[in-house]
Amino acid sequence: MMQNIAKSATTVLIVDDHPVVVSGCRSLFASDSSVKIEEAGDAKSGHKAFMARKPDVTIIDINLPDVSGFELMRRIRKEDPDAKIIMFSMNDDPAFVVRAVEMGAQGYVTKGDDPRTLLKAVRKVAAGDNFISPQLAEAVTFSGASIKANPASQMTARELEILRLLGRGDKIVEVAEALDISYKTVANTTSMLKQKLGAKNHSDLIRIAVEMGLG
Repeated sequence: MMQNIAKSATTVLIVDDHPVVVSGCRSLFASDSSVKIEEAGDAKSGHKAFMARKPDVTIIDINLPDVSGFELMRRIRKEDPDAKIIMFSMNDDPAFVVRAVEMGAQGYVTKGDDPRTLLKAVRKVAAGDNFISPQLAEAVTFSGASIKANPASQMTARELEILRLLGRGDKIVEVAEALDISYKTVANTTSMLKQKLGAKNHSDLIRIAVEMGLG
């Protein structure tokens, strides 16, 4: 009998570098003894914790200090295509929501949502359903044209990640190191991104990245 109780607990891994958010999530689930919270503060330790714990649901912030939540999701999915992932972000741009879902996220909740929305998302996703917070779902439905117009929707996950790292001021060599790819790959992608986005030079590309809200 005891074993059944232990088995039915839902393990939730929160990957976020804001202590306030993590403690907020902890208190949100505090009254529910069937939920066990694990935490990590960046993508690297988040990936490690995922591999070690194999949580039922992983909640990932998009803006992590090392690489983005999108990149972490890509790495986790590579190891476990069935991983259940909720993106939890300040960014409520519909293009990001669409991108997250395309990449396999089962949930997307913004930090501006009512905290109970996150609870609901965890329950739904743990049960095998998808969950996008209601006002985001509505925004996505009504902004088809602006989503297509957003350059983010024309890029691969890898291109977006490189652009994001460049946008926060990383040098090409640092981007290559963060993503564990060659300098040449990053340099080639950077030139391609300049063409795709109509950037005149490197600083113009960085300006575009910042305007897109990738940093």
